[in-house]
Amino acid sequence: MLIHGAMVLASVAAPHPSWNVLHDIHQLTSFAFMRHAFVAGTIVAVVAGVAGYFVVLRQSSFAAHALSEIGFAGASGGVAFGFSAVLGLLGMTLVGAVAIGLLGKRLRGRDAAIGSVLAFSLGLGSYFVTRYKGNASGAFALLFGEILGISVHDIWTIAIAAAVTLVLLAVMYRPLLFASLDEDVAEAKGVPVRALSIGFLLVLAVAVTAAVQVVGVLLIFSLLVTPGAIADRVCRTPGRAIGLCVALSLVFVWAALSVTYYSNFPVGFLITAFAFAGYLIARLATAGASRRAPAHDH
Repeated sequence: MLIHGAMVLASVAAPHPSWNVLHDIHQLTSFAFMRHAFVAGTIVAVVAGVAGYFVVLRQSSFAAHALSEIGFAGASGGVAFGFSAVLGLLGMTLVGAVAIGLLGKRLRGRDAAIGSVLAFSLGLGSYFVTRYKGNASGAFALLFGEILGISVHDIWTIAIAAAVTLVLLAVMYRPLLFASLDEDVAEAKGVPVRALSIGFLLVLAVAVTAAVQVVGVLLIFSLLVTPGAIADRVCRTPGRAIGLCVALSLVFVWAALSVTYYSNFPVGFLITAFAFAGYLIARLATAGASRRAPAHDH
């Protein structure tokens, strides 16, 4: 399906955007695979925006990236043993989340535990790849995402994973926010910090499973980390930060899909490029504001 989508875009006459927005929207949605891509991208952008805020707040960027690469071992194992790459991805990320949570005692300073689990998982993934003698495109497609190859079945899978993620985050929102802002005080107040941390990693594993199908294992930072990093710099309240994370994720995905349609640039590259540009703009803007503030106060 991914190859089919790319071939369709390459075979048709190169379309051009116009000043007629309704006409351009009609063009963008004229192919089923583009409609599927927009639906899946929208779902992933929302869930990645919400989960990504807590990833940045909890300084868990390495964990988010590690879970995506750990999941690749599961995807390659699924292909090697004849079942769904996505189910293998989900299963391995869940196992990896529990392992990271149990090996690391504190929220921060888990790098050694994460690195150990990641190294073993990458070795396991390489073993599964060498074991499989057929076409492993289903696993390798997850490295960079396959949003132009999303089917209706894939959309339902992503939607279920996103719904589970959002419901669980809503349930644990208040204690998770408390523990993320001040872990020591939360633990002193009786918040089950260790269990909450493992629970968040499990939720993150489900979010990663959804996001990987759009942006891929190697580009997971673009949606799970960059919008959160921008919001963390410009927003003072959690509600506004989460709202901005979701809005930025939607803009990055929609803009990337639109530019891809008119230019044939890879979607994953465009999502990461827009996200990185947004982060640079946020850094420059906040740096300029911080330099002006002392002079203004004086």
